[in-house]
Amino acid sequence: MTTALSIPLPQPRKRLGFRATPAMVAASVVAALSLIPIGFIAYVAVSSGWDTVWSLVVRPKVGELLVNTIVLQVIAVPVAIVTSVGAAILTERTDLPGARMWSWLMVAPLAVPAFVHSYAWNSLFPHVHGLFGAVLISVLAYFPFIYLPVAAQLRRLDPALEDTAASLGLSPAAVLWRAVVPQLRLAVCGGALLFSLHILAEYGLFVLMRYDTFATAIVDQFQSSYNGPAANLLGGVLVLLCLLMLSLESLGRGHARYARVGSGAARRAGVFTLGRLRFAALLLPAALAVLALGVPAITLGRWLVGGGGAIWRLEFIGPALTQTVLLALAGAALTTLAAIPMAWLSVRSPGRLQRFLESCHYYAGALPGVIIALALVTLTVRLPIYQTAATLIFAYVLMFLPRAVVGLRASIAQAPVELERAAVSLGRRPLKAIAATTLRLAAPGAAASAALVALGIANELTGTLMLSPNGTRTLATRFWAYTAELDFASAAPYAVLMIVLSAPLVILLRLRAERISAP
Repeated sequence: MTTALSIPLPQPRKRLGFRATPAMVAASVVAALSLIPIGFIAYVAVSSGWDTVWSLVVRPKVGELLVNTIVLQVIAVPVAIVTSVGAAILTERTDLPGARMWSWLMVAPLAVPAFVHSYAWNSLFPHVHGLFGAVLISVLAYFPFIYLPVAAQLRRLDPALEDTAASLGLSPAAVLWRAVVPQLRLAVCGGALLFSLHILAEYGLFVLMRYDTFATAIVDQFQSSYNGPAANLLGGVLVLLCLLMLSLESLGRGHARYARVGSGAARRAGVFTLGRLRFAALLLPAALAVLALGVPAITLGRWLVGGGGAIWRLEFIGPALTQTVLLALAGAALTTLAAIPMAWLSVRSPGRLQRFLESCHYYAGALPGVIIALALVTLTVRLPIYQTAATLIFAYVLMFLPRAVVGLRASIAQAPVELERAAVSLGRRPLKAIAATTLRLAAPGAAASAALVALGIANELTGTLMLSPNGTRTLATRFWAYTAELDFASAAPYAVLMIVLSAPLVILLRLRAERISAP
């Protein structure tokens, strides 16, 4: 057996030493800053005292939020997994008509912010709300997070194991179920974790669906009464739920390895023939495309036509677009710079300490934006930097640091270390050698990562609502203000502009997935 086996592979030796190199110092500083939100929640819990913590956390309202959140996760995550895996298998491993077109349409819902999905459904179907509406919109808005890694994994699979299963007399359906689906475990777990964390952090979607979660309760608590300890301790419960999701994902992954160990190159997998089910199988991707893309398109089109030219109030749209772009560019530039030391260390100097620092970078990104914003609001409320662009951009850096680290790490890994050594041997100082070789080669990947960060910032809502300076109105906050006033027509141009700005994200994600999975 030469493929997809559960084989324990030898682990490289771990280095424990600490060398105070500039990259190590810079990465340590960024990691320490990333721990501010969690550290602040722990400080609030300790300083409030056990009795206060007990009275604020152990109460009926928190129990109701906990039940709402758990029920939502228990229903939405399995539905999203089944939907995404089914769509990925149909588009990647069967002779479905128009498979490539459908694969692009399965990723396209990411271009529509979740709260815009909710706005569209709320406008067209006002009776869709509560738990049913929350599950429906969550799946439609976030299922591509599972579809993308599963589809990429399907393209990477070596068909040798499937050939072996078929030679044992299994039917094509049995081969698919027993030989292909089990190899999707890591992709499903990773995608489900992203899906689950986004549900925990989401605010606008559930407000419009009138479904209370911890994120909506925290923001409402902050905006209505500025009850710092109560909001922070609710945030602590949310952090515990995040840790629970991370633990479940780690448990789900298990310890099996899925590496191909045979000699030679893997073959490209064939497709399963659908036969008479070929056109019936179109129902799943077509339904997803209509529900996730058609409903927003119809709603926005209706409001744009109904509002006419009067809703394009350029005196508001222009500044909102400008401020969104400026914040996105500044946040993307600083986030990319902050990620460079860690990305370089993780590739050039891996070890246990580096892995710990890297986890600090990632962990900040796993926290809901509302937690980071709440910590920064409480920390800066008596300082001159309260509600300034500097604090807002710092929050963006913490929120989107993992996107930059992941993209930069992949780009730096493709730059040969021998070029750095050659530059040093020719008399360049180490930092100049790295800048002249590795960083120069990694520049295209860094630009793509910065674009991903910028587009994430452009659609960010809760942190911007809580931290933005007076007078700052981004596309997302303008859109939210109009929907809060039930002025859906005036909100439509801002939704359209957010989708236009997000479209490159979809293209980048899809092209990157294809490039990674290419044999």
